[in-house]
Amino acid sequence: MDKAYIVDQLDKIAAGFGLKIDREVIGEAVGFSEFKVYSKGEIIARTGDKATTAGILMHGLARSFYVDSNGDDVSKFFAREGNFIMDEGLMGEPEIIASVEAVEECTVMIFEVAKMKELIMSSEELKTLWIGLLESGMRYKIYRENGFLTENATERYLSFRRHFPELIGRVPQQYIATYLGIKPESLSRIKNSLKEEGI
Repeated sequence: MDKAYIVDQLDKIAAGFGLKIDREVIGEAVGFSEFKVYSKGEIIARTGDKATTAGILMHGLARSFYVDSNGDDVSKFFAREGNFIMDEGLMGEPEIIASVEAVEECTVMIFEVAKMKELIMSSEELKTLWIGLLESGMRYKIYRENGFLTENATERYLSFRRHFPELIGRVPQQYIATYLGIKPESLSRIKNSLKEEGI
C-alpha cells in the first residue's frame, strides 16, 4: 500500500474528528505500522491475546464480541473506518478483553502500543485527538449503560438506529440482536411491528 495514500486516508480520518494533524506526524505513525487485510469472518484478535499492539480500521467493518457464561456470542461494539480496534493496550490493559472479528473484509493499520503512546505524547495535535477519542469512548459507555438500564428492547433498537444509521445495512441482524441483548427472532418482530406502525 502506497505511503502517500495511507497518509491521505489518515488525514481524512483526523479531519472527520475536526482536527488537522501534521502530515509528518501521520507519516511517522505509518512508518512504524504494518497493514494487514482480514477476510470476512476472520478473527483479528482473540480474548486473552497480549495487548501490546492495537489497530486503526482503515477499511471495512469489524465487531468486538465475547462469549457469555451461557456460551452465547454477544456483540460488544461495531467498528467502522477510522475507529480503533483491539485498543485495550492503549487503555493500560495487559490483555485483549473482547475478541474482534471482520464483519466485512478489513484493512487494519497495526502498531505497537508503546510506540504510538510515545508519538501521542510528543504531539499536541495527537494529544487533542486522544482526549477527544477518550471522551467519545466515555459518552458511548454512558449511552450503552443507559440503554440497558432505562430502555426496553424496542427503544434500544430505535436508539441504535438513530445513533448508527450507517450500520443498519452493513451489520448482519443476528449481530445487532446480540448487541441489543435480544434474540434475532425478537429483533425481527420488533422491526416488523415498527414497519407496520410506519416507524
